Amino acid sequence: MKNSYERNRFRIMYIVMSLCALIVYYTASYLLYGEFTEKNAALLGIVALLLLVMYVGIYINYSHILSGMEDVSQIMDDVINTGKELPKEEYKEGTIGMLYTKLYQMVGILKEGRDRELNEKIFLRDIISDISHQLKTPLASLNVFIDLLLDDKVTEPEKVKQILNEASNQLSRMEWMVLSMLKLARIEAGAIQFQRKEHRLCDILEQAGDSVRFLLQEREQKYYIDCGEDVMLVCDGDWLTEALINLIKNASDYSDEGKEICIEVEDTGAYCRIYVKDEGMGIEEAELPNIFKRFYRVNHAVNPNSVGIGLSLTKSIVEGMGGSIKVRSEVGKYTWFVITFVK
Repeated sequence: MKNSYERNRFRIMYIVMSLCALIVYYTASYLLYGEFTEKNAALLGIVALLLLVMYVGIYINYSHILSGMEDVSQIMDDVINTGKELPKEEYKEGTIGMLYTKLYQMVGILKEGRDRELNEKIFLRDIISDISHQLKTPLASLNVFIDLLLDDKVTEPEKVKQILNEASNQLSRMEWMVLSMLKLARIEAGAIQFQRKEHRLCDILEQAGDSVRFLLQEREQKYYIDCGEDVMLVCDGDWLTEALINLIKNASDYSDEGKEICIEVEDTGAYCRIYVKDEGMGIEEAELPNIFKRFYRVNHAVNPNSVGIGLSLTKSIVEGMGGSIKVRSEVGKYTWFVITFVK
């Protein structure tokens, strides 16, 4: 992006200053010697030649500086108006080098902000799309149930009760899904700040177990905790409890009656690791990379009222507190969810 304004201004200023210098020299020579001799004329020519040489040297250096600034301006124009990628950074010395460095830092920050804004828009779009898609089926079912009751197409008390129970299940499913999606959206958007402080881990594990104890008793499943009384963990206790409840419920859903669900804790100087183990149907290896995706369900025949969001929410909670979660499984034998917090 060339601009001749500064160059023309430099030429004019230099010519004016040079003429002023020559006039001063001529006037001083005349006042000192009373006349302008050939010797003075020769010296005046030498001074004029020296000024010309200085002009060439100064102009070349000044033009070089301006060219560097124009190159930076052209890069900025290309990035802003055409969306071109930044060229490989040129490492230069001096003020121009500092300008290049600051340019790359600024463009990097702007690009990061633009990408973050775009990702937030995509995330919001996906969340809205997911919720609307998942609400279609239960809403359609509720409309059918209401039409049946309003039109008196079902009169038998037992069938009416059955329809009302199913409607209640659909409403519970919708409520759970919407609340879970809102939690997930808030976590992934960074709207939730986890309050991390030191907790006794066995208290959190017992609280999670108490929350699903009725479900486990109904299925005659046994629940064990293997955790030292003195194991402490820096985390958000309420959110970790919710993550563990999701894992225990998942273990219960995919395990037969009478099976065991166990939570074991491995505590070392480097990390604290929580294992949620079951003796259920297991997960095929090809399915493992997908189980933390929203609305992904390994087996639709198991708990048809499930919306498939619990594991995705659990992963967001654990990673939001700085931990990690992985899964190990063997079909027909077991599934282990492993949560790791590095100390």
